[in-house]
Amino acid sequence: MEKKKKFLLDEKDLPEKWYNIRADMPNPTLPPLHPATKQPVGPEDLAPLFPMELIKQEVSQENWIDIPEEVRDVYKSWRSTPLIRATSFEKMLDTPAKIYFKYEGVSPAGSHKPNTAVAQAYYNMKEGVKKITTETGAGQWGSALAYACQKFGIDLEVFMVKISYDQKPYRKLMMNTWGANVHSSPSNLTEAGRKTLAEDPNSPGSLGIAISEAIEKAVSNDDTKYSLGSVLNHV
Repeated sequence: MEKKKKFLLDEKDLPEKWYNIRADMPNPTLPPLHPATKQPVGPEDLAPLFPMELIKQEVSQENWIDIPEEVRDVYKSWRSTPLIRATSFEKMLDTPAKIYFKYEGVSPAGSHKPNTAVAQAYYNMKEGVKKITTETGAGQWGSALAYACQKFGIDLEVFMVKISYDQKPYRKLMMNTWGANVHSSPSNLTEAGRKTLAEDPNSPGSLGIAISEAIEKAVSNDDTKYSLGSVLNHV
């Protein structure tokens, strides 16, 4: 009997809620610490960076969080993504187990990252945010957020790690195509960037430096928020 390899859902089967695994964890996760005080961060610490709805989701203990209809409409451009059975891998391992993977490369940005980028851009738009800053390493997160911000009419400023900025011009081009303004990091646009360049004019950059630049830009402007593609719970 031939093994079925692809399992596809219809648009009508898109989920209407996000599952919050924290609500079911037997031990609560530790809160992130403030870099200056080393104390757990609270909503007041996050408010300069994130819209309130994302801060609420960051600390939520609800099992299920509703996905806004506007977000689901954007998701329909590529979701539901195919579930694929890895029959060749099973054969190579000579295993009776059935192995599956979810293929996320069908999204406009080519990765799973628009799943959170679209939601983050939406919640920023709903709170009247006009501009978002972010960092990106190889460019996948920056591309995803550029796509999402274009969908909801938000300006995006991306600080891209210098070595990737130089080596991956087409990722930069993709972000530019979706309207994002991309800077090589470290840059002369922030104190963090200028300090790094003063210490090492040939710095290849790092994700940490790019994060510092993006956050500095966000907290320096009242109409600007910050977004990131990993680490925090709401992501």
